[in-house]
Amino acid sequence: MTTAVELSDVTKTYPGSPETTALRGLSLEVSAGEMVAVVGPSGSGKTTLLQLAGTLERPTTGTVTIAGSDTRRLSDAALSAFRARHLGFVFQQFFLLPHRDVLTNIAHGLLYRRVGRKLRMAAAAQACDRVGLGHRRHHLPSQLSGGECQRVAIARALVGSPAVILADEPTGNLDTATGREVLALLRELNADGATLIVITHDDDIASAATRQVQLRDGVLHHDSAGE
Repeated sequence: MTTAVELSDVTKTYPGSPETTALRGLSLEVSAGEMVAVVGPSGSGKTTLLQLAGTLERPTTGTVTIAGSDTRRLSDAALSAFRARHLGFVFQQFFLLPHRDVLTNIAHGLLYRRVGRKLRMAAAAQACDRVGLGHRRHHLPSQLSGGECQRVAIARALVGSPAVILADEPTGNLDTATGREVLALLRELNADGATLIVITHDDDIASAATRQVQLRDGVLHHDSAGE
């Protein structure tokens, strides 16, 4: 299978007195089409893993390879462009533009690819329909439920067909029933071929993923792929 994300012997140390090491020689390979849940207690390194896999931070040592490209070799500007082309993000907070409608918020995911407005809006309309919000495309975020806002955020992440979608606690701000709806959508996207890496404390999401990776104290404690 094609490798979508590979972290090789990655360490991340934050300066301070004393220094804090969040990840310690971690290696992880995620194949295209997998849905991987990353779990572990607070301070285990989950968020750091997502930031490195999403190229939001650079590792102290080791390599991060996305869609076959070694990201160490990219300048900061080139890395930003690479991120816009290959990665999509979904966060616990929706980070929607409050005074822009659903379509414009989704189209914003293509802004940094320098896609023309007409093509951006057409792609946004398709992504909007894909997450079941075609009837809400001209509503503002304040007119949507929490679950609908998260669907908009997911549509924004997938609008450019990225190699990987990274989600950080995507149901964390939602009630149980709405969280299950978002989980069903994530599973549907994965069934359609999307590669997902999900940081979660939600047992339902973890059990629904095709693979569970557990971190503890910055190291890979368990990987269900080996079972």
